[in-house]
Amino acid sequence: MRRFATVVCGATALLSLAAPSGIAHADALLVNGAGSTFGFPMYSKWFSDYAKINPSMHFNYQSIGSGGGIKQITERTVDFGASDAPMTDAELAKAPGILHIPTVIGAVVIACNLPGVSSIQLAPDVVADIFLGKIVKWNDPRIQSSNNGVNLPDVSITVAHRSDGSGTTAVFTDYLGKVSPAWKTSVGVGKSVKWPVGLGGKGNEGVTGTVKSTPGAVGYVELAYARQNKMLVAAIRNHDGKFIAPTIESASAAAAGVTPPPDFRVSITDAPGATAYPISAFTYLLVYADQTDATKGAALVNFLAWSIHDGQKLAAPLDYAPLPAPIVKRIDETLRTIKSQGKAILK
Repeated sequence: MRRFATVVCGATALLSLAAPSGIAHADALLVNGAGSTFGFPMYSKWFSDYAKINPSMHFNYQSIGSGGGIKQITERTVDFGASDAPMTDAELAKAPGILHIPTVIGAVVIACNLPGVSSIQLAPDVVADIFLGKIVKWNDPRIQSSNNGVNLPDVSITVAHRSDGSGTTAVFTDYLGKVSPAWKTSVGVGKSVKWPVGLGGKGNEGVTGTVKSTPGAVGYVELAYARQNKMLVAAIRNHDGKFIAPTIESASAAAAGVTPPPDFRVSITDAPGATAYPISAFTYLLVYADQTDATKGAALVNFLAWSIHDGQKLAAPLDYAPLPAPIVKRIDETLRTIKSQGKAILK
């Protein structure tokens, strides 16, 4: 049987895939992971589909945010972590041997609760000043100037942001730091920042819930959450000066001109390209290059190999962009470097 238990708008979304009744629970291989809420809808689908072809493999994933995922994989309390923000050099120094495995490309969107408004466009400096608390009404002239013909309401803006350590926050603040000197100097960039204004919510689920329940609210969430909740999302003026809506295609365009370094740690926010959506990111699974448990390591690496090949066809229906073929080829090479007891797991 399969069990799904998700706490919507809470700190944790727990996915457990139990083995079919024909296999004793004691014989099931339990693989534990934790981290990204950004990637949780994608990983949920992958875990479910992979269990159909490997019914003895049992996944337990805690959707607690990238900061939590990095902490747990660093402490080795899970078998893999998940993060939308690449680990910093300082973080890697505490956990040498961790590999970043890109899984899909996602978009961080600006979701709004504006009844009666069907479309909205936002310039980068306007986005920054909304989250800095400098723009406080939706009918502010700076918002209106990019939305000719749109009847923006005279409603106060309520900012919603993450309260947990978050890769989505790291991606969003990385973007704001690039487009707004005021943001970079006063707030900064990272998985956790001191927000000037707003209400905190745990996980993409929490921010989504706050925006949906609060007229006039605005928040940043992963595209899949906004689409599944039928939320109004803003088109953002990109690096080339074009207002671009967040889509699978525009997220792919953001990655098209970027060649990640050997360890895949790269930012693709504010990427050049006429069709590139400017708040896009790779999301990663984090695994150790040296797997201490040979059986579990083999199961995990084989799952990763499946995810970057067969699993990619499941990305678009969940509003993620699949990985470009050249990056898949490079990930294959990386997976072949993962060893257990001195021997490569994949041949």
